[in-house]
Amino acid sequence: MKGKPLYKLWNLDVSNNPVTDYTIGIDTIEKMVEKMKEKPWPIYKVKVGTDDDIEMVKALRQNTDSVLRVDANAGWTTEQALQKIPLLKELGVELIEQPLGRDNWEGMKVLYEKSPLPLFADESCALENEVEKCHGFFHGINIKLTKCSGITPARRMIKKARELNMQVMIGCMNETTIGTAAIAHLLPLLDHVDMDGPLLLSEDIATGISYDHGRIIYSDKPGLGIAFISL
Repeated sequence: MKGKPLYKLWNLDVSNNPVTDYTIGIDTIEKMVEKMKEKPWPIYKVKVGTDDDIEMVKALRQNTDSVLRVDANAGWTTEQALQKIPLLKELGVELIEQPLGRDNWEGMKVLYEKSPLPLFADESCALENEVEKCHGFFHGINIKLTKCSGITPARRMIKKARELNMQVMIGCMNETTIGTAAIAHLLPLLDHVDMDGPLLLSEDIATGISYDHGRIIYSDKPGLGIAFISL
């Protein structure tokens, strides 16, 4: 009704937005390196959770100076995490996402006290009421709009995390530009973001944001700024 993009209605400054990472999924080491070389990017999110995690990240590091983040997708035991995280720090990894199972709070307490890298909750923090539960077990949370029910609860989760002095990331579930544009308007409130969904799709259904080497470019349309593509 006001004809403004959402971030302007919220009076947010988008000039210093975090840039999005680009995801490298689990594959053979050769194919992971090949995928990375095909998409030069300032930040890569590397999926791990195999016996070859360190070798995978080491091979990627040998081929890039970009920031590396690691997402274990709840794939480690506490003992594996304690062994791998210091090695990943030596390889210049920035942070670790969901190292242990969703409900392994005992293990997360140990990691929180010993990890040399920041630990971010994903599966352990799907809903609003789980933010406070993660305090003292994780250094930050990764919010998914498709899990928490949208923009409004996500803003409340961000507010609660800041009150608890926790870092905030928003991640994606391979949304089209529609869902990803919703993430874009929250960027000024975030420390990190994973919003490469449209880049991983063979076909999209809308326009509204574009990517400039990880930086998000907004359209000037009101609201989320999207326009549907005629299929």
